[in-house]
Amino acid sequence: MKLKLDLDELAEEFFRNTRLIGIVAPIKDYQLCWQLNQLLTIDFRNNNDIEIQLKRKKRDYYFAIFQYCEATNSLNHYLYNNQFDGEYLLPEFRHLDFLYLLKGDVVSDEFFHQLMDTIRKINGVQLVMELAHEKIKNKGHMIF
Repeated sequence: MKLKLDLDELAEEFFRNTRLIGIVAPIKDYQLCWQLNQLLTIDFRNNNDIEIQLKRKKRDYYFAIFQYCEATNSLNHYLYNNQFDGEYLLPEFRHLDFLYLLKGDVVSDEFFHQLMDTIRKINGVQLVMELAHEKIKNKGHMIF
């Protein structure tokens, strides 16, 4: 008997009750994280354990993920690099530099829109937009 991993179901489960922001900001990931940490009084840290590795054109590409877990609830913040060495984590969103995922707890519209407004204030940020899960073709690339 062969067991087959249902990637669609896995992606559906991973993205359940999440909110996702796309960010255009041609700055270094650590610079964006530092500014987010200052403005939001959070503590984004690079988490090498959940870094995403994709194999393309016989090469390995590594997409860093920064993580912050809120102490007062189960909400986790993840900041993904969408680019590495000319390749994209989500090729359908090549114009985006970063993906900001909120996961683990319900995110109110008010909190979500405040967060987007705060991100817009960061030097170097050119665009901040909500991404609908249905628009993501390569959801499996974001699962860690």
